Formats: sequence, C-alpha cells, structure tokens
Amino acid sequence: MSKKFGINTKSAEARARKDAVKQSNEREKQQRVEDEYWRDDDKQVQKKLQRKDERENKEHEKLQRKQEIQKLLEQEEAALTASKAKKPADLAPKKVTQAQIQQQQATGGAAVAPTGTNVKQMPINDEKTPIEENVNRLHIDGNTARNIDEALHVLSSSQILLDSHPEKRMKAAFDAYEQENLPKLKQEHPTLRMSQLKQLLKKEWMKSPDNPFNKPTKAYNQGSVLPQNVPANVEDSDHDED
Repeated sequence: MSKKFGINTKSAEARARKDAVKQSNEREKQQRVEDEYWRDDDKQVQKKLQRKDERENKEHEKLQRKQEIQKLLEQEEAALTASKAKKPADLAPKKVTQAQIQQQQATGGAAVAPTGTNVKQMPINDEKTPIEENVNRLHIDGNTARNIDEALHVLSSSQILLDSHPEKRMKAAFDAYEQENLPKLKQEHPTLRMSQLKQLLKKEWMKSPDNPFNKPTKAYNQGSVLPQNVPANVEDSDHDED
C-alpha cells in the first residue's frame, strides 16, 4: 500500500502570487499596446485642441472681467444713492415771504433773498415805474421811422415837400443824415478829428437834398410855393465832439 502525501499550502500560495503578478504584467503590457495604437500624432489636431483650450481660457477671463465691472457699477450706484439720501434738507429752495417782498419794494428794487441762502438778488418789476420812450423811433405827423431809411422816407414824403415850417424838421433830418453819412466820412478821411469831420459834414449838409431848407416850401400864410435859401443852422453843442 502506497504512502499518501498532503498538499503543501505554502508552495501553492507562492505559485498563486506568482501567477497573479504575471497576469497583471500582461494586462499592463496589453494596455500600453492599445494606447500606442490609438494615440494620435497629427500635429493639426494638436493645434486645434490647443486653440480650443486658449479660447476657453479667454472666455473665462472675459466673463470674470464682466462680473468685476458689474460689481463696480453696483457699488457706484449704491454710493450715489447713499449720498442723495444724506443731502441736507436746508439746500432746498426756500420761499420768499410777503413781508420780504414788501421790504424789497420799500428799499428800492432788488428782491430780498431768503435768510440762510446764497441766492442772487432778482429784480422785480414795479408797475408804478414809467416806461421810457423808445428813442430809436422818429415820429413826424403820425409817421413813425425806426431806422435811417424810414426816417429819410418820412422826411421826403409828399406831406413834407410843401412845408410851411421846415425848421421844425431840421434837427430830426440832420440826425438821420449824420447817422448815415458820418461813418462814410470817417472812412474817407481817417486822419481828421471828430470836430473836423462834423464841420465837413455840415458843409455837405448845406448842399444836401435831404436838408428841408433845400426843398421847395410853402410861404407862410400864402398858397404859392417859394424856393427857400435859408441856411441850415444846427446847434453845435448837440453834435460837436473832439
């Protein structure tokens, strides 16, 4: 009868560990082979992937900047709202009382500013103040002239051609003549003084057809028309200047 031997457990465990290591090495080797097979060496593909990553990074940075700007705007709006809320109430415009208006009228024309404010004085119209006459208008026998041309037209109208009293028109006619012709004489004689220019102007006025005394006039209390050669006298004190 043969002798029976038992199984050596230590050697069995050693073989099992050895087989497991071998299988693991084989699996790793197989994985490397597969990875090498599927690896893409195309440079264009690599560049595309790189550009894609760069675009994603730029989009991320752009989004961050946008969020930062939005945050700054919100902070600025909050600060403005807070400053408006803290604005002192005394900066609001104050009403002017009736007593202040009466005080202003009594003191002569400038509106009294409310107490505690730095408001410019405002002129108030006084209904009692007479309206000054417009000195730029010439009134002759119901006709009104607002400039030199209209004045000459009024002075040369048919109602004045036969005038019994041309001396009444002298001053107005000379003023209109002076306003029109004195600037021309200044340009023609720039070296002359004002008094010399006005003397020259008067000499020309003596011969001017705009002079009422150089026009046919109606004799006093007579119906006939007579020539008038009376010299044109104009007060020197009203027009002479040095």
